[in-house]
Amino acid sequence: MQLGAKHISNTTYEFTVWAPHASQVKLQLVSPQRKTIPMDQLENGYWQKTLKISAKTRYYYLLDGKTRRADPASHFQPKGIHGPSQVVNHKSFSWQDQAWQGIPVHDMIIYELHVGTFTHEGTLTAIIPRLPELKDLGITAIELMPVAAFPGKRNWGYDGVFPYAVQNNYGGPEEFKKLVNACHQQGLAVILDVVFNHLGPEENYLHEFGPYFSTKYKTPWGKAMNFDDQQSDEVRNYFIQNALHWFEHYHVDALRLDAIQAIYDQSAYPFLAELSDQVKIYSQQKGRHFTLIAESDLNDARVNKSVNEGGYGMDASWCDDLHHSLHAICTGERNGYYADYKSPDMLYQALRDGYACKGRYSKFRQRHYGSSRQDLPGHNLVVFTQNHDQVGNRLKGERLASLVDFPALQWAAALALLSPYLPLLFMGEEYAEQAPFRYFTDHSDTKLNATVARGRWREMRAFQWKGKMPDPKAISTFTNSRLNFKKQMSREQESLLNFYKKLIALRKAIKGAYGWQQISVEVNFFTKEAVLLLHWKTLGPEHLCLFHCQNQVQSWTGRLPVGVWSQCLDSALETCDQKKSTLPSTLNKSAELSFRPYQVAVYKKEQ
Repeated sequence: MQLGAKHISNTTYEFTVWAPHASQVKLQLVSPQRKTIPMDQLENGYWQKTLKISAKTRYYYLLDGKTRRADPASHFQPKGIHGPSQVVNHKSFSWQDQAWQGIPVHDMIIYELHVGTFTHEGTLTAIIPRLPELKDLGITAIELMPVAAFPGKRNWGYDGVFPYAVQNNYGGPEEFKKLVNACHQQGLAVILDVVFNHLGPEENYLHEFGPYFSTKYKTPWGKAMNFDDQQSDEVRNYFIQNALHWFEHYHVDALRLDAIQAIYDQSAYPFLAELSDQVKIYSQQKGRHFTLIAESDLNDARVNKSVNEGGYGMDASWCDDLHHSLHAICTGERNGYYADYKSPDMLYQALRDGYACKGRYSKFRQRHYGSSRQDLPGHNLVVFTQNHDQVGNRLKGERLASLVDFPALQWAAALALLSPYLPLLFMGEEYAEQAPFRYFTDHSDTKLNATVARGRWREMRAFQWKGKMPDPKAISTFTNSRLNFKKQMSREQESLLNFYKKLIALRKAIKGAYGWQQISVEVNFFTKEAVLLLHWKTLGPEHLCLFHCQNQVQSWTGRLPVGVWSQCLDSALETCDQKKSTLPSTLNKSAELSFRPYQVAVYKKEQ
């Protein structure tokens, strides 16, 4: 059952709402005409009405003759979440991406951005002029933090209460389509972050329509959605139709599912597995693959296993272990969840296995957690040196560029981009953006703002950071989080940007024409000297990646794979002052090397 106001033809729309709690539902038109029309009751709590209306008609639903609410599946809230819903004719947009076939998940190099702070304008179409620069960087997919309608004018997006509607001050449905259309014309895929585990606290009235929320579970952010209790079939339908809504009406290529560990479901056929199956059916109908990427902090291999194997069938999933281990090494932080990543061996395991924590005891969690992901390919894990969570959930929102020096930034970037996993960049990291990225909100309720601030403070106590937390409600918290991107960069920023471009080009070259199926990566770690060695084995030229994992000069003597190896990248030469390298241009089987702090070098096997 498709929900919301569906355009049928010309001026005809079909309105459908699930409201089993109501004994009567009326459709109340408020602009441009004003009329109240009884809806027809269908099976399983659905109500429906088909009628001819004017374009851009605004409306509410009237429950039991007294409670007026916007459409839970509203496609647009032009006056914000407290106003009426508006119909959208999705057929009216002139798409120019008919030849677009998408980007395979294993080819994705992802760039995560927040619409409101990526540009000064803070709109979807303001991103378009920046797309050629992202293309030149080597990015193949942009990932947008949630755009679903949220309270006020500034928010990370995870407090959305209308999952089908594009935020009005971002530009609404039309501007989102323009952005996706432009991305596809540039050869860039679009990933959209969606939230299926909870809804925001302000203007959250779904419980008045039906049992959308569970009485058995609670998330860290409020009531859990009802995916496994009475009448949960229709709640599942609400979110499955939401996923298809973004694919169908906005031509989005992939969805990133927020915090699936908070999607509580004890049913024999989990919601995530059903969602995966439905997206596969949709992909078959459309003749191209639509992708699901999950965020989970549980290191659970079932996320990526197929539904037939008892898994959830996600194409890829975020993994924190590489970030946590490299962050602990280069910053020296050891509090909070970084307490589990004190040993450099954790970095080795994260590179070798994807999961560093796979059944071991976690001091932070005070229990064993994680599972082995043996036999699963590397390209279904997304890794990063920074993302909105790892930056924005710090006390002051500091980026890595504010915490470590230039060689460590190079080292971290190379670890993610030359790993056997899917790399994700967070907006601005490629040129060492100095502006923080902080948590900001714009709730209208004073008490709610205070509750949010207290909750944020409690979350950060385990890290023992010093100083005062910026007020999430203050407009300066938002404006200070905008990128300071300028055409005129410092020499050091230009050096880092060029280094990122070379790393991405090298990653693509290593893959070459052979594809990931013909690639294997052998990882070795030399503990005493803190040297990591990645050996990329392909049908084409093989590559060695050497990472020195200490902030000091270090000598290392080691045995390399058989062959003659020619240098194709040295981080010491990719600086604004171009220091003389301590590494030779050619390596043989036995190597005696002297590393600078956090030096990275890549060698290609001569044929």
